[in-house]
Amino acid sequence: MLHLPDPDRQPQFYAMVPTKRLLAWIIDMVIILLFSLGTVLLTAFVGAFVWPLLVLIIGFAYRVVTLANGSATWGMRFVGIEIRTADGMRLDMPMALAHTAGYTVSIAMPILQVISIVMMLTGARGQGLTDAFLGTVALNRRATANI
Repeated sequence: MLHLPDPDRQPQFYAMVPTKRLLAWIIDMVIILLFSLGTVLLTAFVGAFVWPLLVLIIGFAYRVVTLANGSATWGMRFVGIEIRTADGMRLDMPMALAHTAGYTVSIAMPILQVISIVMMLTGARGQGLTDAFLGTVALNRRATANI
């Protein structure tokens, strides 16, 4: 993590990031649910029979595409954060896929999600379980111009 800002010397990069991640997650879930509802309508309500699978697939695709095209979901962009790799770069498609897969696994196993949330709230960089595993970190976007 030598290329990422030091949380002790540059705290502005990490200020309020866990709270912003929560707000971003809520916004993203609303967007995913709206896309899923639209898909149900476009499939003449056939999609309603596979609603959980539909939400999972649309959510996965939404996260991968938005993370690969700007290193942030639309919710993250709204609250002003983005995810960076250990060397300070934006996420590319393979990293976006890996990050989304890790998120999906942690959502599927509640204990992992609890561990991830505790890590975000107590760690100096506010990293969740997937972030720690991949070496990624969420940063305030306005502060990242100096990286």
